[in-house]
Amino acid sequence: MKNLEQIAAELQGYDPQALSADAVNAFLAELVQPLSASTDTETLPLMQAHHRVLAADIISPVSVPPHNNSAMDGYAFDGAALQPGQPLVLQPVGGTAFAGAAWQGSVGPGQCVKIMTGAIMPAGLDTVVPQELTQANADGGITIAANVLQRGDNHRLAGEDLMQGQPALRTGQRLTPAALGLAASLGLPTVTVFRRLKVAYFSTGDEILSLGEAPREGAVYDSNRYTVFGLLQRLGCEVIDLGVVHDDPARLQAAFRQAAAQADAIITSGGVSVGEADHTKAMMRELAADDASGQSGVAFWRIAMRPGRPMAVGRFGHTILFGLPGNPVAVMVTFLAFVRPALLRMMGCAADAPVLLKAHSAEAIRKKPGRTEYQRGTVFTAADGSLHVRTTGSQGSGVLRSMVEANGLIVLPHAQGNVAVGDEVSVMMLESNL
Repeated sequence: MKNLEQIAAELQGYDPQALSADAVNAFLAELVQPLSASTDTETLPLMQAHHRVLAADIISPVSVPPHNNSAMDGYAFDGAALQPGQPLVLQPVGGTAFAGAAWQGSVGPGQCVKIMTGAIMPAGLDTVVPQELTQANADGGITIAANVLQRGDNHRLAGEDLMQGQPALRTGQRLTPAALGLAASLGLPTVTVFRRLKVAYFSTGDEILSLGEAPREGAVYDSNRYTVFGLLQRLGCEVIDLGVVHDDPARLQAAFRQAAAQADAIITSGGVSVGEADHTKAMMRELAADDASGQSGVAFWRIAMRPGRPMAVGRFGHTILFGLPGNPVAVMVTFLAFVRPALLRMMGCAADAPVLLKAHSAEAIRKKPGRTEYQRGTVFTAADGSLHVRTTGSQGSGVLRSMVEANGLIVLPHAQGNVAVGDEVSVMMLESNL
């Protein structure tokens, strides 16, 4: 396991006073380690496994579908009878092939059998015509118009979705509703997943009020605690809420030690900016220094980004620290840009980077090269069907209302300059990352 100094030494252009957003993610990718697939797993019923991360491949015990079957309600027949440019007349035989049981009859040349969606295809038949594409004849037969069907249409093959013995879901996949349904389609009542990541959180600062406290001059209510709680809960973490810890060395030390003893990761907000009371920084350093293994440490960064900039990162034994800035929007942005991908990696998730979509800017945006900007924006669809995005207005790091109004973050990379109307920009959609 590399310590912080070793990781920094291997990172090209590492400068803690002017660190690029890409360098932050590269550093964190080396710092954090996934949970162990041998010791940090549990087996859960499917109904309790939503959004958990698979700790072992799921190998399909059956083929899906298990039989050749009909994709439509209609009539099954031998598609060899279809001739280009000619209608086809067929005579239905008695009975109907229903889903759930094999049809026991036989079908000869020029004949067909009525069939329901999901029913096993009778032997020798390979094509299904939907009922609405047939015309009833006076003698009880049906006519299929010329050139409306090809041989094999509406016929699902056994194993078309999954073949027996093949991987259905891979280690590191998050169990979405679709993945749960896929596991259920294989007849699997349980899955093996990584345990929940334990994350401790507390806000710092004498100016922070807890809900229920009386207002006082110069103080603000703690919004970060609730924002971070929601972000962690959405990720599926087990949250250890340590509340508000004021700028008192003894209380900060107790909070850090409690968090390090209980959690895989610690998140704090406030106390990491230049010029702030340095009790929080001192406690971070002290906790790291207590570990004689040489693996612990803490680094304080000034990131070339907006909003955000100050951030602390460290390791206390096996516990990872993320010290976020205190401004509400900066907390959310640094969490989404850096902490969320790192936590997903710790959770064993194979896909940890946010997916960005492309949209055309509906307005000119001023941007200085040399920093990454995350501007709050609203993506919308124009009359021609193309995606466009506009900012929510004021981009101050304390304007939390703008995060409520936004549906995405416009990500303007480090080297990017000004954006003109119509320019294509990248957007991190919030709904998929909150």
